[in-house]
Formats: sequence, C-alpha cells, structure tokens
Amino acid sequence: MALNRDGTIGYHPWLDFSTKNRDQMIRKLLRKVFTRNAKKPTPALTPACIPVDQHGIHREQVSHAACKVCAVLQEHGHAAYIVGGAVRDLLIGHTPKDHDVATSATPEEIRALFRRARIIGRRFKIVHVMSGPETIEVSTFRASHEAETDRHGRVLRDNTYGSQAEDASRRDFTVNALYYDPATETILDYHHGVADLRQKTLRMIGEPRARYREDPVRMLRAVRLAAKLGLVIDPAARTPIREMAILLENVPTARLFDETLKLLLSGNAVRCLTQLREEGLHHGLLPLLDIVLEQSVGERFVRLVLENTDERVRADKSVSPGFLFAALLWPEVLQCWKANQANGMASQLALFEAMDQALDTQASRLAITRRIAGDIKEIWAMQARFDKRSGQAPYRLIEQPRFRAAWDFLHLRAAAGGVPQEIPDWWDRFAHATHDERKELLRMAPADGSVLARKRRRRRKPAALPGDSSTIVA
Repeated sequence: MALNRDGTIGYHPWLDFSTKNRDQMIRKLLRKVFTRNAKKPTPALTPACIPVDQHGIHREQVSHAACKVCAVLQEHGHAAYIVGGAVRDLLIGHTPKDHDVATSATPEEIRALFRRARIIGRRFKIVHVMSGPETIEVSTFRASHEAETDRHGRVLRDNTYGSQAEDASRRDFTVNALYYDPATETILDYHHGVADLRQKTLRMIGEPRARYREDPVRMLRAVRLAAKLGLVIDPAARTPIREMAILLENVPTARLFDETLKLLLSGNAVRCLTQLREEGLHHGLLPLLDIVLEQSVGERFVRLVLENTDERVRADKSVSPGFLFAALLWPEVLQCWKANQANGMASQLALFEAMDQALDTQASRLAITRRIAGDIKEIWAMQARFDKRSGQAPYRLIEQPRFRAAWDFLHLRAAAGGVPQEIPDWWDRFAHATHDERKELLRMAPADGSVLARKRRRRRKPAALPGDSSTIVA
C-alpha cells in the first residue's frame, strides 16, 4: 500500500516484491551494467606442433636431469616441458647453460615428487630440483590475469596458475615461448617463435608498453638477447624503450645487478653495451654503464677488459665477477685516486678513499654483494703494492690469495698503455723464479718504487700515480 497524490491510500504492485525477487532484480541490473563493456574471453590458442624432423632437437642433446624431471612429472599425470632459453639456444646451435621446466603441477606437488627440491621466490614461486651437479628450475603454468602491481604497473606478486596457452602468453618474447617435450621430441609453438628465430627477429608477446610496465628489466633483456643471438628488435618492441627507460629506477637493485651481470657475461658484452647506448638505456640509470659508455677516460682499458671477458665466456672459461667489476670501475677509481693525491693525501690512503667512493656510487643502483665487493677491493689495493720491488714486500705480495687476479689486472693495464709492460713481466718472473733468481731480480729492480723514493717525491710536489701516465687510461 502507498499514499496516492490526492492523499488517498492506494495499491502499487511494485511495492509487493519479496526480498528474494528484489535481490534478483538488483543482481540482474548489475550484471547488465558491468558486462556491457567487458572484454570478450580470449579464444584458446592452438600451438603449432613441430616434429623432430623439422626442428632437429633430439633428447640426447638435452640435459639428462631436465629430461628426468619431465619424465617424473609426466608419470604422475602432469604436463611437463623444457621451456624458454634452452629450446631457443638448441634451435640456433648453441649449448644451453641451464634448462628450465614448465609444468601443470603446483609448487607443492612438484616438491613432493623429488627428494632434493625446495620452493623459492615470493614474486613468482618456483621450485629448484637438484639432480647431481645440476639444478633444474621448475615453474607452474601461470594464468593470464591482473596480477598484484605497484603504482607504476610493475608486477609484485603473481602466483595464480593456469593453462599452458596462458603461460605462453605470459612469457616475454616469442622466441622464449617454446615448449619441448623430451618424450615425443616435439616443440609446441604458440606465438610463431620458431619462425621469428629463423627471421632473426626479437618480437614481444602482447602490447610492448604494457609488458615493459609489468617488468622494466625486459628492456635490458631485449638488448641482451638481441646482441647475444644476433637478432633485430621488432620496431613495436624497440620504439617505447627510450621513453620508458626511466621505469628501471623502480626495479630493486638486486635484480638490476643480476641482469647487468648476465649482460656482461653473455659473451657479447661489447655488442650489448654498444646497443644499450643506441637504445638510450645507460645514461642516468646505471652508474656503472655511465662510466663505461659515457667517459672517454680509460676507454681502451675497458674495451680490452670486455673483449677479454667475451673471449673467456665463448671458450667456456670461468670469469670472476669481482675481477670484471673491478676492471670496469677502475677508470673512476684511478681518477679519484689522482685527485686525492693532488689534495695532499698519502698514496695508499688516497687509493682507499677512491675505492670507497666508487663502490658507494654504484650502491645506489646496483646491489653488489659483499663477497664480490671484497674481491674488487683486494684487486684494487694490490695495484699500489706492485710498485714495491724491494725488501720483503714482493715475497708477501705473491703469497696473497688474490695475487694472480691482481697480476692479470696489472697485465691488462699494461696492454692498454697505463703502466710499462716491464712491471707485470717482472712480477711474472719473480712469482715463478727460484730463491736465488728472486734475489737477483730484487737486486736488479729499479729503486723508483721504494717507499723512500715516494716520500721524497711527496715533499717536493704531489706524487703522480704509481705506474700510471698523466692521461689516465688504465
């Protein structure tokens, strides 16, 4: 019942709804409002199934540990494939450094199937399965959905699982969205990655700007992969890089350090850094790259170091991250060392101040680990000690654990023209000489590097850098 306009009491049917009917009407109205502009569901992708006679990858070429992980997961009813970089590298004839596995099993299900396995990660949960000396990284297929992001759009946490097709769409580049089944020796290709690889093109899956916001490190990864694999970055993926480079400032320093290390140890560091300059990804973002690419000081020395590193990586020889970072930062240390001495600071103290200054500058953007920072400082500190070729100092120096690394560093400085070649040659002979031969080498060594001589020079004027020319090249 309700009050009519004339004041009489009348009956209105719209007031005679039960609570249940009213709720149904509200739900129906809300459904119409919110689904009117909703996106249509993305049709399921059908992958291209490429047999072994077309791609040429046999299971014998693949890590035995990775094949075993896939076999165990498949035996327990889960889909499991070797995925990403290993498949890509095998297709172009490179030997993969590691093998990743993607599966329909959850992290908890994966861990339960392997005796030596542990779940790691917060942003993305993955499982490390240890098999002999190898560690296989196993991840669960991820769903296409709105993950938890920060105010810049960077994904913070994403542990919602989905289908293999959704997982393929979540990967960064088409050449990384390839799934190899060791049991059938077939490749499942959802985004024409094999064709892109043959056409030497690095193409982003999805809209590039959105994918860079999700993870700005993808911009560095694009440059690294293009340089390493000899690919051309697709214009749609390349165009936004320069304007979106600022997003790298929001990436945790530890992740930037890891990606920078991968770039420098890719075996194509010179090409990577050249392309970083071309894409505008170095200036103001990573102090290390500013030093390497922007300063003319020490350019010859840095290039020699990078070329030497590339040769060692391609020859499958070990490379010390401490040695590499020590070399890349050396021009800055050398410049600060000279400036400190010019201000009247003693040589050794001036060097230590320069070392701390260089590492503090990097700490704002790169989380150099304590162990690597310790290696860097040892190599730098020994450079001043190579001038002392008298008394017991040489004997003490060659007993240092990092002597060989410091000598290699000195040898590169000489190759770049920073110190006379006679100095590293003398130390090499001294390190391998007999007791009597060492005595003779000490007797014949010039006295210019003695402590007394250095004190006399400091009384007259600020000392020049020990063993270095005024044009600070190494």
